[in-house]
Amino acid sequence: MNNWSISLANLQKSHFSSQKHIFVEINEFLKQPQTVIAHAFLQKFAEVTPQYPGVRAPLPQEVCEAWLEQLSPVLEETFPPTQPTSPNAGKARWAMQGWYSIVTTAPEQLQPIQRLPHVDGTDPDQIALMLYLHTTQHGGTAFFRHKSTGLEALTQDSYPRYAAALQQDVKRSGLPPAAYTTSGEPHFERTHAAPGTFNQAVLYRGNILHSGVISNSDPLPADPKTGRLTINAFLRREAPQE
Repeated sequence: MNNWSISLANLQKSHFSSQKHIFVEINEFLKQPQTVIAHAFLQKFAEVTPQYPGVRAPLPQEVCEAWLEQLSPVLEETFPPTQPTSPNAGKARWAMQGWYSIVTTAPEQLQPIQRLPHVDGTDPDQIALMLYLHTTQHGGTAFFRHKSTGLEALTQDSYPRYAAALQQDVKRSGLPPAAYTTSGEPHFERTHAAPGTFNQAVLYRGNILHSGVISNSDPLPADPKTGRLTINAFLRREAPQE
């Protein structure tokens, strides 16, 4: 797994917005990024979910396990659980699932759900990782506040209120045009954005409203070398052993 080795030497932690969301940036994340990109050429990309506007291929599970050896201490320190844990619980273990991803859908072909910021789920203890492996004019990841509710992150409790308010927003002013969201208008406002520089990884709680920063005027090829190639992953604590 040496070709997949990572470095945490350039790790920075910060917060964004008045709600103080935790944000981690790791520059020069992969020691050999070109080797990983070459591996992407060998994968069979396919449309996986109706929400993602492009194609994906699974990341080898052995890679996820290798990365977790270094990432787990950072995750444990930086993203404490939002729910209380048993004082008798053992040391936390983390699980990870990841994919190569390439945005390929033309703006005019976007479905309504793809024109809006989204969350990866309503569990604040699911952590998202994005690794940018492209040199296109497309950007990184932006984060948003929903104007009519003030919500920036969704939980199981707040989601019904958000969904009802968004439905009313759309009734009043209509859906956004068929384009990738940039500023978030008219229903959202941007609170932060990761630049998405080459070989930069970012970590954040997956229930924060976010969207890829995609140019609406630049091409979106499916080629891993010339397209907007990223690796995205979800990381979760496994149930600790009592």
